[in-house]
Amino acid sequence: MNDQGAVIVTGAGGNLGSAVVRELAAGGAKLVCMNRSSQELETLAGELPASTEFLSIAGTELTDYASCAAAVARAVKHFGGVSALVNTVGGFQMGPVGPDAPSQWDTMMTANARTALTISAAVLPTMKAAGYGRIVHVAAAPGLKAGANQAAYAASKAAVIRLTEAIAAENRDHRITANCVLPGTIDTPENRAAMPNANTDGWVSPQSIARLIAFLISPAAAVVTGGAIPATGRE
Repeated sequence: MNDQGAVIVTGAGGNLGSAVVRELAAGGAKLVCMNRSSQELETLAGELPASTEFLSIAGTELTDYASCAAAVARAVKHFGGVSALVNTVGGFQMGPVGPDAPSQWDTMMTANARTALTISAAVLPTMKAAGYGRIVHVAAAPGLKAGANQAAYAASKAAVIRLTEAIAAENRDHRITANCVLPGTIDTPENRAAMPNANTDGWVSPQSIARLIAFLISPAAAVVTGGAIPATGRE
């Protein structure tokens, strides 16, 4: 990690977001944890090492640039800078291309693509000023090839991949990298409840994805940018 700034983690109270926060806290990162619910952030803060430098920001509207910019400004004021953004926010819906598809399209594009675009746009100015930055978004394999009932979801995740590539190309000379990860089915209580008969042997733990993300935002990953990196292997 670049010690000149903090790491912003969006969706920090979620299964993947909290795993990322714990992984980064173990490495001594300064953390800005953004989440819709303040209660989840309070619970998370209590689980981290006492020495963790931690700023909670609840209720930011991630589809609104001004709201995102205000959150970034708070992070910069508190820590002096932002060295990395890990965006774990997103949504999932399935459905055929039919009467409900236009509404689902708007929902997925907002939840997955617009949020990624807006928080990236808000954090880039401070990274450019520092001449350093790391951005990681969470995409998905359907963003590369859609299956049945995945039109809106897959298109929104494809948009995240293309956004990541554009950010990487635009900011290479600023020493800012942008990558996205493509997890397999994440082993969460919600997914187990939704798919009680599924074979979970090949599911991916949030902790293993968090370790990959921690590498991607480290100085050691400087040459990795514009990537859509599968996170589907067996541990």
